[in-house]
Amino acid sequence: MPPITRRQSLADLLRRTALRLPDKLAIACGGTRWTYAEFDALVSRLAAGLAQRGIQHGDKVAVLARNSHGFAAMRFALARLGAVLVPINFMLKAEEVAYILRHAGARTLATDSGLAPLGQAAAAMNTEVKDFIWLPSEDPSEPAPGMASFHDLAACTAPLPETPLQSTDLLQIVYTSGTESAPKGAMLTHDAVLWQYVSCCLNAEVAEADVALHALPLYHCAQLDVFFGPAIYIGSTNFITAKPTPDNLLAMMAAHGITSFFAPPTVWIALLRSPLFDQTDLSKLAKGYYGASIMPVAVMQEIARRLPNVRLWNLYGQTEIAPLATMLGPDDQLRKPGSAGRAVLNVETRVVNDDMQDVAVGEVGEIVHRSPHLMLGYFNDPERTAAAFSGGWFHSGDLGTIDDEGCISVVDRKKDMIKTGGENVASREVEEMIYRLPQVSEVAVIGLPDAKWIEAVTAVIVVKQGQDLTENEVIAHCNAHMAHFKSPKRVVFVDSLPKNPSGKLLKRELRKTVGTEARGVD
Repeated sequence: MPPITRRQSLADLLRRTALRLPDKLAIACGGTRWTYAEFDALVSRLAAGLAQRGIQHGDKVAVLARNSHGFAAMRFALARLGAVLVPINFMLKAEEVAYILRHAGARTLATDSGLAPLGQAAAAMNTEVKDFIWLPSEDPSEPAPGMASFHDLAACTAPLPETPLQSTDLLQIVYTSGTESAPKGAMLTHDAVLWQYVSCCLNAEVAEADVALHALPLYHCAQLDVFFGPAIYIGSTNFITAKPTPDNLLAMMAAHGITSFFAPPTVWIALLRSPLFDQTDLSKLAKGYYGASIMPVAVMQEIARRLPNVRLWNLYGQTEIAPLATMLGPDDQLRKPGSAGRAVLNVETRVVNDDMQDVAVGEVGEIVHRSPHLMLGYFNDPERTAAAFSGGWFHSGDLGTIDDEGCISVVDRKKDMIKTGGENVASREVEEMIYRLPQVSEVAVIGLPDAKWIEAVTAVIVVKQGQDLTENEVIAHCNAHMAHFKSPKRVVFVDSLPKNPSGKLLKRELRKTVGTEARGVD
């Protein structure tokens, strides 16, 4: 075991920033304001309160909550105890949340008042959860019945237990939609996340002078670990909101002099279309980040015209690499539109064929990585872990090309994944849900280009002979059983699905042939 004098963990990161910048504003959310010294002290008291409830090193603690100062404090308090964060997408249905709670073996669930009914319903579905903790929200709220209060825990006067933290300890298990119906839990250590923070600070230019707005969900690794975590590491000022609506975002940017903002293209487009956009003082905004899908060139050009002082970055990666892998910087946005750029500081990336040989310039292959950012593996899933790391590299599941300057472009997904509105959706999961409808003979779920969602989840269905089925029936069925972002936005009925001679479904051909037939559903 390395000596304690060489400790490097997420818990140490906050303490060191507080020692450097004790009086600087660290967290602002609703009416709450904490300096770095106040934030650090509160996190230690909260950690001590959690320890009094029996939470120990290695325990899995699930957080089902919207963005808030409570979420931010809980994230660092768990790290200070050596407990393992399990963030959960609050758009999931109770049965989907319950699967994650069961799979992770979480015995404690932290949630806010608005999500308490969902969390309690999920916990009742044969999980090990016995302890509930209430987190405060952006707007004033009261503790949910039957839950320990964040404020009471953060008032703990007991000493914080000494925890033998190591950089290789497990920090978080982040569940990601896989090609299979069951999500996979990516195990990320303290050092994986912190090496990734170093890459973010250098390549994405996260800086002490930033006034950052964190509006996309903190349960998602992009907002949590590409922006919020590095901002705490370097000492930025952080405004947190759970309301990523154009009106709220524009008002906050103007009122607080926001200089740095991340969102998927769908949110940038919504900002540009807001009638308030041209009336809002955005003169302080200097850094704009996007990811999850490619920014349409016309939108990029519009941002350049209407926000001439904003430099743009495209960030590409995935949960398993904590999540940043490659970056396209401001100077290349219009020169290389659609490109994901080059590998960041602590990542080595290749594009390879099935024999793990580098492909030629312009040739399609799979994108693979080596990096200290990478996960240990998938929790309780050695088979899928072995497949992901076959050949000594992590297989992203994305197909791409590489140009003569080493820039990568993602052209398709080897894994059957749809990226819609900034969220990953596994096609197979939606297909299995639609197959529950007795009228369905065959179904294929694909992503089609969409002005609002960038990719719209689209179900292509062959109905059984003599049966009737409508688009609204399909969508209502999916909405009733799974998160709405996973449900089809479009449904197309066809006589047959394209297949090769061996019977394999040809989804690439399907995307071409049905793209003009699908009609949108909001």
